[in-house]
Amino acid sequence: MSRLHVVHTTTFTYDSPVTASYNEARMVPLSDTDQTVMSATLAVEPLTWRHDYVDYWGTNTTAFESSEPHSRLVLTSTSRVEVHPRVRSAPVGWDVLREPGTLDAMAEFLVTSRTTAIPDELAAIAADAATLPEPDATARRICAAVHERVQYVPGVTAVHSVGSEAWIARKGVCQDMAHLSVGALRSVGIPARYVSGYLHPAGDGDVGLTVSGESHAWVEWWVGDWVAHDPTNDIDVGEHHVVLGRAREYQDVAPVRGIFAGGASQLLDVTVRITREA
Repeated sequence: MSRLHVVHTTTFTYDSPVTASYNEARMVPLSDTDQTVMSATLAVEPLTWRHDYVDYWGTNTTAFESSEPHSRLVLTSTSRVEVHPRVRSAPVGWDVLREPGTLDAMAEFLVTSRTTAIPDELAAIAADAATLPEPDATARRICAAVHERVQYVPGVTAVHSVGSEAWIARKGVCQDMAHLSVGALRSVGIPARYVSGYLHPAGDGDVGLTVSGESHAWVEWWVGDWVAHDPTNDIDVGEHHVVLGRAREYQDVAPVRGIFAGGASQLLDVTVRITREA
């Protein structure tokens, strides 16, 4: 078990005063069998009203309005999370994945969208991996192929880029690698979902040391149980990952999205500070 203290600050700075903004934020971790949220707050400045709820995908969500003129909008999420060792049941075989009941229950995680659509080259790699006798082994080979062929390079793609752009460029970020992996897994009939969260860059770092962490993305595939894997680093998700949300793709769990009135443009700054407490 590890205990992580996370401070995630998102700041929007406008070139002229904004008269109002309306947003949804998904910046508060969730509690489940893999992690326990000991405390969590989301501060918004300026704030007129807010409504906190859990969305369709099970993500903690805050809808809010800032209706007074402002040149900056600052969101600060502060959380303390215990991350537990992950225990999974033995993986099932291809026969279970192809059962009508599985196909029906996992339908949302088997459909490919424009964002998760994959190039023919990756589809061929996935199809070859699907000749392995176990779907779990297939999933691992697919994620390893994405990791080997796409170099982590920030700035090549944007937040609204589709996964295939990163494959063509052979460069991208964790969001791209997660989308590519999700699309490739679904292409061979393995249910897969996109996960957003945080990553402590040195999971075994010194207790009490605060470091610059990362907003991160990875995948989970279903083989009788959900298996969490980080294709950017080609490792299974462990006690240095904190989950914010799980869904079909990035747009379902974007940390902040909304609209504003006034101001011609905005500058976005995001910082994540993580302290390992245990």
